[in-house]
Amino acid sequence: MHPVVIGIAGGSGSGKSTVLRRIIEAFGPERIAMLDHDAYYRDLAHLPHEVRVAFNFDHPDALETNLMADHLDALLRGERVEKPVYNFVTHSRDDQKTVRIRPRPVIVVEGILVLAEPELVRRMDIKIFVDADDDIRLVRRIRRDIEERGRSIHSILDQYERTVRPMHLEFVEPSKRRADVIIPRGGHNRVAIEMILARIETLLQAAEAA
Repeated sequence: MHPVVIGIAGGSGSGKSTVLRRIIEAFGPERIAMLDHDAYYRDLAHLPHEVRVAFNFDHPDALETNLMADHLDALLRGERVEKPVYNFVTHSRDDQKTVRIRPRPVIVVEGILVLAEPELVRRMDIKIFVDADDDIRLVRRIRRDIEERGRSIHSILDQYERTVRPMHLEFVEPSKRRADVIIPRGGHNRVAIEMILARIETLLQAAEAA
């Protein structure tokens, strides 16, 4: 059967993870292959630390999207792939470790810029944009970066003003036009998510019957 490819985009802290969690709960982790765009950041290990810290991680060029597209194609062919592991503290890729992703009936492609990349969009069966107010997204980003990445509030706000907000306006927000479904109020819109789950189930049944 041809896997169902779902793209989930939206600004940082919009609630993409909540939507993804609902999909996994509905269909089971054994039926889902996950490709998160964050895993495909370019390795900056060759650059001095001060250059890495100032790098614009919110521009499409910061990500190795061609590799992600190759991995997606391999999964669609029924082949397993080795997804990179990225260290957000050192801003480098772990050369000694990868995550093995096996082909599954549902492939989720997730990240703030996945709908801004035509090479990814054309492979998607369902394109979702998760929307949330700017202040809510900023608070969630601050909490995540402090708790999970050990960053200071000063560095988070500096990056937000310098690259996150400008790149959101230039790339992320316009990519909303490519979405099939826009989920307002973040990932807690129960009605919208249930409609998406029903659509996924319909596509899966059609693929299994083919």
